[in-house]
Amino acid sequence: MATDYDAPRRSEADELAEDSLEELKARRNENQSGVVDVDEDASAENFELPGADLSGLSGEDLTVKVVPKQADEFTCSVCFLVHHRSRLAEENNGQMICRDCA
Repeated sequence: MATDYDAPRRSEADELAEDSLEELKARRNENQSGVVDVDEDASAENFELPGADLSGLSGEDLTVKVVPKQADEFTCSVCFLVHHRSRLAEENNGQMICRDCA
């Protein structure tokens, strides 16, 4: 079979562009269904949220030792986190600002 290489090539996009609006609507309705697939095994009870209180599950009390601010640390006046002095970016009128907030 001979091929005419000078003839314009037709792609699938060209064929779709020539379809009538009614044909496109009919195809869309055929492809879509009103049924939603629901997985009955995946319920909201199986999801675990981050930061959830799990203390009642283990029976143990968690203890945290709080250490007071050291002499070589400062509290950022923007984010209110305690940083080491090496993280100090600027100090204006006694307001210390860390490198992350500067």
